[in-house]
Amino acid sequence: MTNATKHFLTIDNGGTNTKVIIVDQDGRQLSVSSFPTDAIERRPGFREVNPGQMWRDIGKAVKAALESAGLDGSQIDGVVPVGHGKGLYVLGKDGKPFMDGILSSDSRAADLANEFESRVAEIYPISHQHVMVMQFPVLLRWLKDNEPEQYARIGHVLSNKDFIRHFLTGEILEERGDASGNNLVNLETGEYDSRLFDFFGIPEMLKCMPKLVSATDRCGSITAEAAANTGLAEGTPVYAGLFDIDACALATGVLSDDIFSITAGTWNINVFPSKTMAPLDGGCMNSVFPTGGTLVEASSPTSAGNLDYVLRMMTADGSKAASYDELGAMLERTDAKYTDVLFFPFLYGSNVNLGAEGAFIGLRSSSERDQLLRAVYEGVVFAHRHHVEQLLRVLGHKPKAIRISGGVCNSDPWVQMFADVLNLPVETVAVTELGGLGGAMCAAVGSGLYGSFQEAFDNMSKLAKRFEPHADQTAVYDRKFEAYEALLTALDGGWAALRDMQNSLER
Repeated sequence: MTNATKHFLTIDNGGTNTKVIIVDQDGRQLSVSSFPTDAIERRPGFREVNPGQMWRDIGKAVKAALESAGLDGSQIDGVVPVGHGKGLYVLGKDGKPFMDGILSSDSRAADLANEFESRVAEIYPISHQHVMVMQFPVLLRWLKDNEPEQYARIGHVLSNKDFIRHFLTGEILEERGDASGNNLVNLETGEYDSRLFDFFGIPEMLKCMPKLVSATDRCGSITAEAAANTGLAEGTPVYAGLFDIDACALATGVLSDDIFSITAGTWNINVFPSKTMAPLDGGCMNSVFPTGGTLVEASSPTSAGNLDYVLRMMTADGSKAASYDELGAMLERTDAKYTDVLFFPFLYGSNVNLGAEGAFIGLRSSSERDQLLRAVYEGVVFAHRHHVEQLLRVLGHKPKAIRISGGVCNSDPWVQMFADVLNLPVETVAVTELGGLGGAMCAAVGSGLYGSFQEAFDNMSKLAKRFEPHADQTAVYDRKFEAYEALLTALDGGWAALRDMQNSLER
């Protein structure tokens, strides 16, 4: 028997960046290696990734993370994939990739999603899900209607992290939490339901769905081919893994409805674990949570990814208009009264109407660059508040605190803005890469090192900072949010006309 320290490696594939993180059994983050997720935009609204390039990049990042940690592949005790939810990754009937993966920020099927959502009451009692533009069945139906030759080649349908696990192990399996968030699983039985496939008009896809597994299940081992690509040791255990929102919730200790989890990255994700499911009229999603029970979710692609895009858009050559250090200093020296411009952070989609687009409202000839940039920061937080208020209506009372993760945690002033806008304490945890920590906790529980996620959290994570709301700032933000919501309501009937105009120009 050995008492050697255990090391776990997580491959966290996000819509903006992909990271490889090594964490030990005590939650110490030993190394991080990252690269931009290389999105391909062949048409407006399309966001895809080449699987071959993704696998090559992951291999380089794993080798770099091992070198940075001073470890060799044989010292890794478990590997876990964590990935963005939704989107679509498929294999051919021969079990090999044949088309680009579709990222969760893809919006090509917005019209289809609107059509299905208008009838969602027909399936809500089965899946307890609303229809989102980037869900498996919506994208599959779009392929069936628009690229039937590709659709006919599909042999297996996977989530992002399950696709990565296939590269690692050769196994074709789908983790239940991800599948349940994609409108294909009966939340009462935890299994696929043919009625859902019929609803979306893709009944032939039921036979393409892999066996369902739980997050902590061992799902094969590193193959010789994967070992050569990554530097990991052949035979290293690989666990099913997690949807990234589950990973972040676990890493921040959000294990009951006393605390909400917010992830502010490419996606605006707001969740809490619940013993009951959110109702249809709550506007929320329900999915299987790794600890058992239900994860109630309100989310959309309306978060921090908007800031990065706006910074590039503001310069002619596509480079960033200001460094994040400069922006942090700007937030420090300004407050809620600094800008009267509002920003709708809908560059990759919306949380109010599937046809809504990004916009600045309130621009004047006197408006300055920094006022617009602060408006982007505020608009992202307003989009989160819109979702948090949905969660509050479901839960019926405020949580004790919010635990936050994602790129926003690199900016204390931005985290403080969340506390002020939400009028709730916001807490961060000590480890910066929470997807990596959540993945490591999954491996630690799956391997039997810890008996539960609560035990894993108690041993591997700790709180770092707590941000209390400032009453004077909250009062100003309340007025701004009231205007933000009123304007969205006023525009609600106009998005379809905008969409029709855009479609006419694309033809």
